[in-house]
Amino acid sequence: MTPRADDYATVFVATCDLAGQVRGRAVPPSEHDAVLRSGTGWVPANLAISSFGPIAPDNVFGSRGDLRLVPDAGTAVGIPADGTAPGMLLYLADQTLPDGQSWGCCPRTFLRDALAELRERTGLEVVAAFEHEFVLDGLPASAPFSLRRFREAEPFGSDLVRLLEHAGLEPETWIPEYGDGQFEVTLRPAAAAVAADRAVLLRELVRDLARRRGLPVTFAPLLDAAGVGNGVHLHLSLRDADGRPALYDPQRPGRLSALGARFSAGVLAHAPALTALTAPSPVSFLRLTPDRWSAAGAFLAERNREALLRICPTTELAGSGPAAQFNLEYRAADATANPWLALAVLVRAGLAGLTGDYDEPTVWPEDTDRSALASAPPLPATLEEALEALEKDHVVRSWFDPHLLATHLSVKRSELAQLDGLDDAARIRKVRNVY
Repeated sequence: MTPRADDYATVFVATCDLAGQVRGRAVPPSEHDAVLRSGTGWVPANLAISSFGPIAPDNVFGSRGDLRLVPDAGTAVGIPADGTAPGMLLYLADQTLPDGQSWGCCPRTFLRDALAELRERTGLEVVAAFEHEFVLDGLPASAPFSLRRFREAEPFGSDLVRLLEHAGLEPETWIPEYGDGQFEVTLRPAAAAVAADRAVLLRELVRDLARRRGLPVTFAPLLDAAGVGNGVHLHLSLRDADGRPALYDPQRPGRLSALGARFSAGVLAHAPALTALTAPSPVSFLRLTPDRWSAAGAFLAERNREALLRICPTTELAGSGPAAQFNLEYRAADATANPWLALAVLVRAGLAGLTGDYDEPTVWPEDTDRSALASAPPLPATLEEALEALEKDHVVRSWFDPHLLATHLSVKRSELAQLDGLDDAARIRKVRNVY
């Protein structure tokens, strides 16, 4: 049921941009019904705002044009009043032209179009889940995964779980993680578009609650060049037109179906370009290296946390069947990415694998010696390398409205330029403060 606007001080209509930042406009509750019908004004150049603030200087929109932010009523999240913090009703929106027609540069529409094409060409639907890691500052030092850390984060942790449940995001686990002050929150799998919306909302709900509790929080991919980073693990499974799981085949390597292998082939073949969209900050690639349990190369493996694509374990406890649980985990993503774009390019790459002529990838068993994996294709070493790979990959380029692609490249190179001359530690600090 949609929350009542009169129960909140403001109504905020939001989108998520190419820097992974949630931006938008607020209206008073008295304008709630009107804004649901016709949206609120927006500007194309807002898509070109970098994570550090300035609009990319060579953005393709300049000062021209107008848009509407049209809220999706199904995304409504009511954030209750809390102490001195007023309540807010939050909506995610599509960016449309003033007449309501689709705008080719809207990231949310980009995902919806990718899912529609997958469904039309293959009959397949995507079920997805995003796992987010983040760090809370201001807590006492504690051991990884410990009950002590879990309890020392209270009442934040319990408040967060209640807030996520209240918002309909279906939290699954709340975990004290390995890094100092690090936690992970997971949500239940959902239809792909819903899962991506929830990823956008989750980050803002965590940040909002942490501010209200006086706890600095960051989702930045790295806090220290030698330390543990924060990733986003993106889980994908496929369902056929009758809703049956389509990735599981116990007779094949890794129990991955032929269809799943072809889907994986597309992701692996285009991995360098994909990382420019899934790990797109100036420091993201410092984390995507061996021995960080992130992604050390473009390979597919069973239960290996340094694979770009990991075949996840299943359980048969309590009579559970493996087919419905079976999924692939993409591990070269972080919270500097736009969730709609990140999921969309994985879907597009998988569709390319399903419909194109790609070699079936090797499934590396869990017990594969690390030395054997050294032959796997490497990921880009820097964001600039990833952006160059994106520019050279004509298949990936073909998925984008030219203005959307040009704006992404412009924003990311603007962010690199704004950190030019800084050492890794200073670059990490700048990114940490934004996310």
